[in-house]
Amino acid sequence: MTQQRIDFIRDSIRDIPDFPKPGIVFKDITTLLADPRAFNMCLDLMAERYDGRDIDAIVGIESRGFIFGAALAARMRKAFIPARKPGKLPSETFQVEYELEYGNDAIEIHRDAIRPGERALIVDDLIATGGTAWATARLIERLGGILLGAAFVIELEFLEGAQRLAPVETYSLVKY
Repeated sequence: MTQQRIDFIRDSIRDIPDFPKPGIVFKDITTLLADPRAFNMCLDLMAERYDGRDIDAIVGIESRGFIFGAALAARMRKAFIPARKPGKLPSETFQVEYELEYGNDAIEIHRDAIRPGERALIVDDLIATGGTAWATARLIERLGGILLGAAFVIELEFLEGAQRLAPVETYSLVKY
């Protein structure tokens, strides 16, 4: 039953060749989001995976992680915390920089978003090289939180993002 749901989710993701540049096949989740059955299957599988785990908060990574993270937090009745690009959060923040293929970027979280000892789960739509998730994990640790894992709809295994997060437990619904 689970594999059938994963196959349905995979079939709802559209490939866009040569986007954003030649040679890249972009995994477009807008078709998944437009299908209530596929979107709910994603949330169901993630909720089932983490049901019974002692989670205090779900941290969604800007921007598509907000979609899945906020919906999952509401479904599981947990706090939702946004991890955002610099300059987007209104209160005092901590920031972590990370490397991209073509330069550096950064992610921020409010300084009071997680209290020491609170348990958090990172949620995003996709893990590629793992840079943004790695930086988000550092932010959770810096606040004294306990990172229980990271969940993704899509994992691009050949880019080894899950290995970059190790020893953090990662969970991905669809792997390419």
